[in-house]
Amino acid sequence: MNRLFLTAVLFLVFCAGAKAQGIDTDFLTEPVDGSVASWIIRTFGLITVLSLAPGILVMVTSFPRLIIAFSILRAGMGLQTTPANLIIVSLALFMTFYIMAPTFDRAWNEGVQPLMEEQITEEEAFPLIAEPFRDFMMANTRDEDLNLFIDIATERGQTVETDGVIDLRVLTPAFMISEIRRGFEIGFLVVLPFLVIDLVVATITMSMGMMMLPPTAVSLPFKVLFFVLIDGWNLLVGSLVRSFV
Repeated sequence: MNRLFLTAVLFLVFCAGAKAQGIDTDFLTEPVDGSVASWIIRTFGLITVLSLAPGILVMVTSFPRLIIAFSILRAGMGLQTTPANLIIVSLALFMTFYIMAPTFDRAWNEGVQPLMEEQITEEEAFPLIAEPFRDFMMANTRDEDLNLFIDIATERGQTVETDGVIDLRVLTPAFMISEIRRGFEIGFLVVLPFLVIDLVVATITMSMGMMMLPPTAVSLPFKVLFFVLIDGWNLLVGSLVRSFV
């Protein structure tokens, strides 16, 4: 499982690094040392990695926290389709590349580039590529969540550490639930001002006897205006980027 995980991470680094534009692609079309079997296995592995890349992106990067915060923001404002899903996902994706740039660069310089230059073997490259992602996840994982999965793994007799390093099968789910929790925490703080606006508008409309008028129809323009006046996108994006260690 670790090898499959690291292979997918390697593919993500290939896509994220601008230096990858100069990679020789002959290994996709030409068998190595005349071995057709090796070429078939390598091509099958690449197809597998392509199918798993979106899931790996969600598991080991900052994407979950970002997309949750943006989705809760849209729901709190009462906007059903604005911004569109494509815009929200694209913004979260490009912000992920921005936040993860140091991690991608480190993985490229320490593992991918030496591997492409045949300075190290695949067995030596995999730990070097995974280490930056491991450090990122460790820095952004709550101790409570990590201890939870360590305790569960210990109860089941699974391997928790190898040479003093937390196993990725333990660290990755702990990181994911930590990111989901922080995403909801940020979403709560984002929605709270909009809830106050909804309550004020509902109180005013009820006191004026407008029983049939939906308060959300009146509060929506005020929430949009409030968000624009405080430069909400600047504040939200800045806070999200600074929330990562």
